[in-house]
Order: sequence, then C-alpha cells, then structure tokens
Amino acid sequence: MKLRILLTICVFSVFVTNAQERKYLLYTNENISRLKEQIKNSESIKNQWNEQYKKAKSLLKKDKLKSGDCLLLGLVYRMTGDEKFARKTKEVLLNYTSRKTWEGKALLGRTPPWQGGLGTSHTSYDIAMGFDCIYSYLSETEQQQIAQDIIRLGINPAREDWLNPDTSYHTFDTMGHNWWSACVYMAGFASLAVRDEIPEAIKWAKDIEESAIEWINFSGSVLQNKPSTFDRDGGFYESINYASYATSQYLLFLNGFSNVWPDEPIYKSPILDKVGDFFMNTTYYVEGKRNLAVNFGDSNIRANGGRILTLLWNLGYQNKQYAWYINHANTIESGNSNSPVALALRPDLPSLDSNYLPNRPKSHLYQDMGWATMRNSWDNNATMLAVKSGFSWNHAHADAGSYILFHNGKNLIIDSGNASYLNPLYTEYYCQSEAHNVVFFDGKAQNRNDPYFGVVNSGSLHNLIEGEDFKYLLANATGPYSQILARNYRSFIWVGDVILVIDDLLAHEPGQFEWLLHYNGESELKGGIDLTITDEDAKVLVRPLYPETFPPGGERPHDFPEHMRLTEKLGYEDHHPENREPYWSISHFEKTARTKFISAIILENEKNKNNLPVIERFDGKDFLGVSITQNGKTTEMYFNLLADGRLKHRNSANTMNGWETDAYLTVLKFDEGVDKTNLNDIKELFVGHGSYLRRDNQVLTHALSKYTTLIEDFGTNPKVTFQGQFNTKFRFHTPKGDTKALVNGAVKNGQFNPSNNLLLIQLTKK
Repeated sequence: MKLRILLTICVFSVFVTNAQERKYLLYTNENISRLKEQIKNSESIKNQWNEQYKKAKSLLKKDKLKSGDCLLLGLVYRMTGDEKFARKTKEVLLNYTSRKTWEGKALLGRTPPWQGGLGTSHTSYDIAMGFDCIYSYLSETEQQQIAQDIIRLGINPAREDWLNPDTSYHTFDTMGHNWWSACVYMAGFASLAVRDEIPEAIKWAKDIEESAIEWINFSGSVLQNKPSTFDRDGGFYESINYASYATSQYLLFLNGFSNVWPDEPIYKSPILDKVGDFFMNTTYYVEGKRNLAVNFGDSNIRANGGRILTLLWNLGYQNKQYAWYINHANTIESGNSNSPVALALRPDLPSLDSNYLPNRPKSHLYQDMGWATMRNSWDNNATMLAVKSGFSWNHAHADAGSYILFHNGKNLIIDSGNASYLNPLYTEYYCQSEAHNVVFFDGKAQNRNDPYFGVVNSGSLHNLIEGEDFKYLLANATGPYSQILARNYRSFIWVGDVILVIDDLLAHEPGQFEWLLHYNGESELKGGIDLTITDEDAKVLVRPLYPETFPPGGERPHDFPEHMRLTEKLGYEDHHPENREPYWSISHFEKTARTKFISAIILENEKNKNNLPVIERFDGKDFLGVSITQNGKTTEMYFNLLADGRLKHRNSANTMNGWETDAYLTVLKFDEGVDKTNLNDIKELFVGHGSYLRRDNQVLTHALSKYTTLIEDFGTNPKVTFQGQFNTKFRFHTPKGDTKALVNGAVKNGQFNPSNNLLLIQLTKK
C-alpha cells in the first residue's frame, strides 16, 4: 500500500514538473491560472466554461472526432488535469498522425500537387495544439513518434510548397494573400510544438518568423494585377473575413513564438500598431445585439475583429480603445469569442466607465486599398457610411464606387454579399457589379473578368474631409470602367442628416446611364418623390435630384418621360442564393454621353421624423445647386459643370449666384434666413478642388494650385482642414485680423494683410 502511494506521488510529481517545464503555446500556465480566476469572479465566463466543459464531456462518448476537437479537449485537460480528456485527445492525435496526408484530393490533384494547402494548415494547428496540451501525458516514445508524423504530414508539405528554395512554387499572392499566412505560419506553429523532439524545428520556426517582414510588406505585382498585402494604415483589401483569418494565423503563431521564447526578438511591424484600428473602423456598433461589419467582398455582415484585438492584446498592444472593443465583442458576439482558445486567451481588461467611447476620428480613409468609413458618432445605433473604390480580384468584387449605409442599428443600403464558391451564382452574380450600388451604362459596368484576372486600372478614394457636421469623400471609379466610360467620379457630401451622392459621368458615346440601389427591409416610392427604405424602426429616404426627380406627385412615367425612371430588378440574398431579393435601378430619361446624377439620402430618426431637412434644387448657367435647411442652418452646394474636364488648356472659372470660383464643388453654410450674399454671415466654407473663391471683390480662399479645404467657424475662430500641394501659400479671409489659425489640427502662425483681410499660411511638408 505504501509502495502504491509512493508511486502515485512520484507520478504526480513528474506530471507537475513536466507541466512546469513545458512552455505551452497558447494554453500557458499563466493563461490557465487567469481563466480559473475569471471563472470564480465572472458569472458569464463561468457559464461559458461550463458550456465548453459539457461539450468536452460529450466528445468523450464519440468514436470519430475531428482534429479541431483537440482545442477543446486540450483546454479541459489543462484546466482539470483529468486524464480521460488527455486519453481522448491522444486518440485523435494517433488517428490523424497515422494518415497518409492531411490535404484534400482536390489540391493534391493539381499540377503540381498542392501538398500544403488549407487542409494541411488547419490540421497542423489542431494537432499541434493537442500535442502541446497533453505533452506531459505522452510517453517519450509517443512524443517522438507523433512529432515525426507532424513533420511528415504538416510541416514538410508546407515548407516544400511555400518556403524551400529547391521545391517551393507558391508566393505571397497565391490564392489571394491569406493562404500564405495560413499555410506558412501554421507550419511555424507546428514547428514550435515539436521543438523538443526535433532540434531542426527551432530553426524552421525562427526562419518562418523572419519571413513576416516580406509577407507583411509584399508590394504586389504589376504584370499580374496583384495589390499589396496591407494598406499602410493596417487595412487588408480581401475583406473583413479574410483580414481576420490571415491576420489571426500570423498572430497565433506570434503568440506561440513569444510564449515559447519570450526573450527572442521578433519583427515588430508598424502595421501591427494599426491593424486593430482597421477592425474598429469597419465595425458598426449595435445596441443590445451583435455588431455588424462592412461586408465588402467575400465577407459576412457579422464579421468582427474581437479575435484579432485579443491576440494583439496578449502580445502587448494594449490601450483603452482596444479594451472597449474587446468588451463590446465579448459581451454580445458569439462564435470565435466563445471558442476554447478565446476563453483561454481572454485578458483581464481595465475597467472603463459605462459611458466610455473611443476618442478617435469618426472617419478613416484606407487610400492604398480604396476603402473609407464615415460615421456621425461612436455610439451604438449611430449612422455609418462605407465606400469602396479600389481593387477587384479574387475576394474583392467588381464594386468600384459602391457604398453601403448603416443607420439606427440596421444595414439599410447593402452589399449583396456572397455565396458558396461552389455555387455558379458566386461568379455570375455576387462578384459582379450588378450586386453592388454602382453606375451602369447600357447594361454594363466593370469587365466581368475583373474578379478573376484582376483590374488593371484600380479605382481609388481621395480627399476624405471630416468636420464637426460636414464630411466629404471623392471616389474615382474611372479606371475599372475605362472600357465604357471616360469619367466615373462619385462624390459624397454629408451635412447633418443628409448625404448627397454626386455622380460625374462621361461615356465614349451616347447610351443609357443608371445607378443601382440594393437594400434591406422594405422599400417603396412615396409620394412620387422619395424611395423609402425601412427595416423595423430604421428608415432612410432616397431622393433623386438631378438630372431630374421622379415624376411629380406619383404621376405615371408615361406622362412624364423627361423624369427619372424607376425599375425593380431581382438579385440574390446574401449567403442564400436560393432566395431572390429585389433591388432598384434608377435610370436617366434619355440616352446621353454625359450626365450628372445627384441624389440625397435623408437619415430619418426620432428627432427629425416630423421635421425632415428641407432640400431644394437650384441651378444656373453651367452649375447645379442643392440647398439643405435643417436645425436653423442652410447649406448650399454648388457643382461647377465647367470643372468636369470639358475644358482643355483653360481653367474652369465660373460665377454661380455671385460666387466666383474655379472649384469643382463649393459648399457654404449660413444661419437660416440671413442674407447669403453677406460674407460676414458665412459660418462654414468648403472648396473642393479649386484654387480660389471670391465674391464682391473680396478673396475668401486662394492658392496657386488647386486644393480641397474645409474652414469651420469661418470669419470668427477659423478651423482649417487643408489637403493640397505641399509648400503652398494658402490665403483665406479673416476680418478679425488673426495672425494664426488652427490648420490640420495644429496652430500655424501666419501673416495678416489688412489691405485685403487675408491671412497667409505657409504649408510645408513635414
């Protein structure tokens, strides 16, 4: 009896010693201890743990398990030390390591055979995690044998296909930009798991870590129409889904690497300082429900970055804004946030005030990849507009110039989403322009081969301007449309509760222009003026303004052929191609080679639903105008038709209701009812791509090159946002005689000229 007790104590001592000596990849001793404390102190985490434990117990009764079950079984064993979970994990390991391959038949049938694809990648991660979790339970012989099989089935195929100079044939942009991350970094993760049995694995893991500098900074390919991997601000062009997938594979490896070798140097890319912000900027926050996401490309409306920000947090990228995001995701989200790995990695976050909101810009432009998001608040159920005019290839659809709108907790103006890659409609519809809110000409848009071969001339976004109650963005979709259009520019002006969408279009020959509007909920033509889009308590109105409105008063189009035409078309539901979904086409009343579409999106809410903004059209020689009156303020927008490229060798000088300018767009804000010819009554001024603005012999803004600027509190305490050429002398009207001004967030000293009331600010490159 004493001998049995002694043997039991010795076995337990060996178990504890091995557990202490083993530096675990993700389920580290520190993470396990923290989770145990969280279970004691948090009812929600306790419930999640109990749910996971219940699932793990149910797995014990099954004969055939998947490799992914190792993640749960391994966690429960690490948490409890109960050997029945280790035994079941070992069964999975022996089953998978006895196989001939971890790759699927489809990839193995390619020429040359793809041995190390996603099947190998996912299985390598699962089996490496299982091996790591029950390492102390296995005998040395079992450790050696399983390690050798992990190399044979997981690490070697990936290294041969992706890394080794003698055998590799893949590169950073094979199958998009996410496969490299998955296939290579999971091979690195598996190398970390077998480092004690296979000394060469240490070098493999370190070599893979060093490859990050090349993958993250991959600059694309001109000949094969491939973009860079990351936008300079941390965005990932392939969609939110694939941004999460690709980045998570790298960060999982990096977490394991840092846990195993905490003192080993790693590549600290500046991108990692920004990639978390990308998910914050592209998430729409919903009160009491799951958050929504910008679902451009092959993504999901429920995609989120909770996993990424958690992995970043564990690597030391920590701040209050990330804590707010992780708390927001963990409170409401499901899926990855409640997975075994998410439980083990969930950090102890700093407590924040219940009314805490991020102190960060409400708008962001990802200029390399052509995405932008603009919101009026970081509150739940605010309004967010997302615009895409960038690259088309693979997971990035043919959607140059498209936009989507979230309002009052709902996604009202939508992207059509996607479907299974095996469904023909994925290629025939979801990837194509008709599934997006874009312009068509004679039934055509982007080349239908763009999603496969890539677009040679990408779309782009420019001049994002954010003020207190004003936003502007320019989308250039001309490149992807160049086979049918010479100009395809779309401007967005957001003032208060109105978003103006301005299309500047020129075709190579006369034809039929139209623009598409995809929506959620119910939509109908109301009063012959507005298209209403309603989803429960969320509602917006879409009102065409130019070149004409819908037929007045709901009259028959047959009697008013000179007005805009509305046609209902049928598309397909996001992720459900078996269901048809209606969408709108708004078309020009005649064939033409040049036109301007201007429409207003009116954001209805509880405060304004009985007092909507008043929108009026006005125009004159060579210009179009829109007036918006709301909350005691009147904003006038002028679109200079001479600035649309029709003049060669001459500047676009124009006089519009007394305002002299060469600007493409001019916006002026006044108190309602004042004399709008009085310069002293200007409250806010915007000049879009112009060099001067004058009235009654008084210069309001001037530079020798064209610029885009917003001046808030004009004439009193000017706050200037300026985008233009560096080394510019910028002058603007300031009757108070100011000698300094706030320009682009910094106080700039200038020179005031009392003879013309102009303040000169010298803008130089930083």
